Amino acid sequence: MVNIISLYTPFLQWLMEIVGFKPQRVEIEPGTILNFWVPIETTKKETQNHNKKPVVVLLHGFAANGILTWQFQVLALRKTYRVYVPDFLFYGDSITDKSDRTVDFQAECMAKGLGKLGVERCTLVGFSYGGIVGFKMAEKYPHLVESLVVTGSVIALTQSISNAALERIGFKCWADYLLPSSGNDVKLLLDIASYKFPWLPKFVYEDFLETMFNYRKEKIELLEASVISDVAFNIPRYTQKISLLWGENDRIFDMETAQNLKCQVAEKATMQSIGKAGHLVHLEKPFIYNRQLKEILASLTEEKGYQK
Repeated sequence: MVNIISLYTPFLQWLMEIVGFKPQRVEIEPGTILNFWVPIETTKKETQNHNKKPVVVLLHGFAANGILTWQFQVLALRKTYRVYVPDFLFYGDSITDKSDRTVDFQAECMAKGLGKLGVERCTLVGFSYGGIVGFKMAEKYPHLVESLVVTGSVIALTQSISNAALERIGFKCWADYLLPSSGNDVKLLLDIASYKFPWLPKFVYEDFLETMFNYRKEKIELLEASVISDVAFNIPRYTQKISLLWGENDRIFDMETAQNLKCQVAEKATMQSIGKAGHLVHLEKPFIYNRQLKEILASLTEEKGYQK
């Protein structure tokens, strides 16, 4: 039987190319390559109007690659922004032969990759793991990151935050939840991450398992490296404006976590939430999410003085 996800992936890639995007592999250093979906116009001679478009970089979560995670947002944002959709290391065609699995290394590679693509300033939109990487990029590269929009994430996955989240969803470790070993495990992953996930036949979950969860050893190492001790965490002093956009029924990083996060970055942060939506709010409620995201981005670009 044909794997339905394997069929959908090339269709999605074809659709991205139809609407003006192409994949581009960027060598960060020998042995380390990141894949980006970039606007086709950036590979041509830039026009005056194109130069005025602000850059938005969409950072994906742990369960899927960039274009699958952000497919609805790319379509919604493409006319107003130069949208870049990278794959983190060990997702899509992004690979490294280095042993470093830390969030710092992901952030460093992402910043270097954007630099090689000619991106000088951008707004990051980070979901879950992508939000953690986004916060690290904002801390380490304030010259690159001018603002940050975060969904279902934290500044850093400290041991106490990690333990509380795992207790809420009923797992002992992140690998057991985020790296399923059966179709039923995939269904559970999506059910927990959603307010009400739609019914799908069993073979779809099995196809998703077969297609999306490669590099298991490396991803386990990524998860282990993501959790840091509470004593090692200090709240950075961000210079950027930070906007939080949450699903009210997020069980992984719940609204209490979101409120705590807002307090940690109080002077710079705004917060909005979407009802009857879970951790995967951008997929569950894409029209509402996109509308609110557009409003946030518009307010940010107006503050920065971009011309329309």
